[in-house]
Amino acid sequence: MTDSPAAPTPYEVLGVAAQASQADLRRAYRRLLRQTHPDTAGDPARFNAVQQAWARIGDAESRRKWDSGHQSSGVSRSNDGGEAPSVPRRSPGSGSAVKARSYGHPGGHARERFLVLMREWAGRGAELADPYDEALVRSAPREIRRLLADALAQESTARAVSGLGIGYTIWSAVATQRGTLDHVILGPAGLFAVSSADWGSDVRLVRGELVGDGIPAGDQPVRSLARAARSLGRTARVRLTATLVVVPDDAITEPITRIGRKNDAAIVRRSLLPMVLRDGLGGQRLSIEDVFDVRSRLQHSIRFV
Repeated sequence: MTDSPAAPTPYEVLGVAAQASQADLRRAYRRLLRQTHPDTAGDPARFNAVQQAWARIGDAESRRKWDSGHQSSGVSRSNDGGEAPSVPRRSPGSGSAVKARSYGHPGGHARERFLVLMREWAGRGAELADPYDEALVRSAPREIRRLLADALAQESTARAVSGLGIGYTIWSAVATQRGTLDHVILGPAGLFAVSSADWGSDVRLVRGELVGDGIPAGDQPVRSLARAARSLGRTARVRLTATLVVVPDDAITEPITRIGRKNDAAIVRRSLLPMVLRDGLGGQRLSIEDVFDVRSRLQHSIRFV
């Protein structure tokens, strides 16, 4: 169980309501221990999740802290990856370091949807004193919490790219005829279409597509990203170097999981994204002239969500 807003709460793991009695919690915990124990052919990952859930709400004091939001979580009200100016910026306190060119509003659409749905869920559009209150967020349905997790993931990617310097340009929340691209990133190693994802669970690659308990049924993250990237390429008359799905470090077992044989798609741990953007997946490099040409085409073609 991670601290991502998208992760199942201890109550969801144990399959009980948040209002369940302590006795009901204990019965659910013991039943799931028997069902998931590896010695009885259970799932070790689920067994571990059940134990973590019990550690968080198994006694009255721990449960009180969890319910009040005083245990650690991934909830965040910050929006450091908000809309950036269309000129290079100097990093505060970093001397002469200049950040990457940044356009668009990373995570903005997901945060807007989160706020709308939180208000509807909490009281028919009522104004909330603090929609990011940890106890309130934890009690919200998981589909609402996923929106906050998406926003945080997109903002994290924007911050990481910003630190790469003036040689890079990032466009966030890009609209295409085949869906939205979280980020389009241009640098010396090529042009990348990037999806920033956090499903609050482990994921794995099966037949070229990501699967996991947190991925909603019917979603195809890898194929959806590829379709939107191809659409942008046709509209802007540019060639994408690679598509990248960026996930939390603990969500996938391999640091970089390549898809197919063309070195043009991969699942990447979040901490390794700067390295991949610097080095590329297959040793590709763009000349300065190529970078200027691609940037110009994109500037005239990109539309934001």
